[in-house]
Amino acid sequence: MIRSPFRFALAAMATLSLSACGINSVPTKEEAVNAQWANVQSAYQRRADLIPNLVSTVRAAAGSENQILNNVTSARARATSINITTDDLSDPAEFQRFQEGQNQLTQAMGQLRTVVEAYPQLQSQAGFRDLMTSVEGTENQINVERIRYNEAVQDYNTEIRTFPSVIGAKLIHGAEAKVPFQASAGAQTAPTVDFGDSFENGGQAGTPANDNAGQQAPAAAAN
Repeated sequence: MIRSPFRFALAAMATLSLSACGINSVPTKEEAVNAQWANVQSAYQRRADLIPNLVSTVRAAAGSENQILNNVTSARARATSINITTDDLSDPAEFQRFQEGQNQLTQAMGQLRTVVEAYPQLQSQAGFRDLMTSVEGTENQINVERIRYNEAVQDYNTEIRTFPSVIGAKLIHGAEAKVPFQASAGAQTAPTVDFGDSFENGGQAGTPANDNAGQQAPAAAAN
């Protein structure tokens, strides 16, 4: 008979071998990715929740900017209609749909920022300033959470592709690589604004001349 101490040693060695093969590390790192994804979603939802009040405030003071405001509202509707779960984080096509929807909303918000620069009376309102501060803070948080998510994804993807964890990742967990956020095409180029219809039928005489028509809108805080 195998002595008890020797049997215990064999069991301990088997446990260590299994641990080294990613039995525990792979699901642990996957849970870290999922948790960080929840933070990303929370930040995006916070931005979406702020936009209706922001649009209403701008519309009250700059009603002639209906096209831009409608663009923001439509982009928000598209972005919030694309919901992906943690199971979709390994689906590049689905993840791209989500990112593109959010990028379109970011671009629309960049256009809105440029438009409101022509309305100093709007910028002087405390309520508007508070909303813009909240939106900008939220977009900064989106950037932070996206970076953290990408770091968690990189850690997980490295774990499931390297020896010895790749053994447990493939044979036991059936692990698939997660999709990180990518810089959108043209992310370094600020969106431009077409003021062609902005001041038709109702443009205010006191509104400053459109000195910004040939300029690019400031880059949005989040992609």
